[in-house]
Amino acid sequence: MEFDFAEEQPKFLMLMYGLIAFVAVVGGLLLLLDVVPAWFARRREAQLVAASASGAPLPRRPKQREGLFALFFMLPTVLLLTIGLVVPAIRTTLLSLMDRDSNEWVGLANYSWMFSESSIIRVLTNSLIWVILVPLVATGFGLIYAVLVDKARFEAVAKSLIFLPMAISFVGASIIWKFVYAYRGDGDQIGLLNHIVVSLGGEPKQWLLESPLNTLLLIVIMIWIQAGFAMVVLSAAIKAIPGDIVEAARLDGVSPWQMFWQITMPTIRPALIVVVVTLSIATLKVFDIVRTATNGNYDTSVIANEMYNQAFRYGENGQGSALAVFLFILVIPIVIYQIRNLRQQREG
Repeated sequence: MEFDFAEEQPKFLMLMYGLIAFVAVVGGLLLLLDVVPAWFARRREAQLVAASASGAPLPRRPKQREGLFALFFMLPTVLLLTIGLVVPAIRTTLLSLMDRDSNEWVGLANYSWMFSESSIIRVLTNSLIWVILVPLVATGFGLIYAVLVDKARFEAVAKSLIFLPMAISFVGASIIWKFVYAYRGDGDQIGLLNHIVVSLGGEPKQWLLESPLNTLLLIVIMIWIQAGFAMVVLSAAIKAIPGDIVEAARLDGVSPWQMFWQITMPTIRPALIVVVVTLSIATLKVFDIVRTATNGNYDTSVIANEMYNQAFRYGENGQGSALAVFLFILVIPIVIYQIRNLRQQREG
């Protein structure tokens, strides 16, 4: 197959224009944020020097100017959030109220379809299973790892090995675990799981084809990846426990089990909440694992994967947008809870 540069030239031009626009916008913002503050700083320094030399009172910056100065720094962030988040969210919401071709308004018909179609109900059920199991189990394993390796002899090595899956992409981890679950008829099994089953006298299975077991096996991949993240955060929280509290508890004859439940758990509660909330949001948006391992087949699809299928494979823009809006609505309460929790911590 020969490569024709003339035919592909428009694509290269679009790529080049995109790169130029990216460099211009990002470079311009960085330059602006570097030059303008430096100019104001030099001007302010000159005013202070002049006031000190003349003995005059130090000039005060008007509050109105401070507000404009703060607005100047916020403007790039607000602009990028508006273009990258607010506008797409509004557009997606409008598309969810239209038909598949986005030509006619259908009201809430797409949302009615979501909760009446048996296949989509199965998708929502799978997502619920994911969001219940992954945060709780991953946080549990992370907490166990953090407690066991704390102040151990090879703590750094152990933490590195446990955290290592976080360095692998979801796609790469899914491919690795597909080899673990691999099935090869009645011959020699190349999949680790089937090899263990056969060595114990059992029969090999096509694990990723059996529902609902396949969903649980995909959840194992996510837990394997995220347990390292939970371990790092919780380990840092455990090490932040004041030493005098630990020593006082030991002098009082507190057992290790009581130390864990009465000292460690209450102290690291804010870190636990952060881990659970973060993993909950990440789990609601899971896509790569399902897409790579099963392509959403055999009753393993989740909201993000089904949203992609409806919008880009089946051409159902309205239904795909409805799923995207529903996913966004599910994330909002978790975010609100986290914001309220952070405010309570600051006030406390």
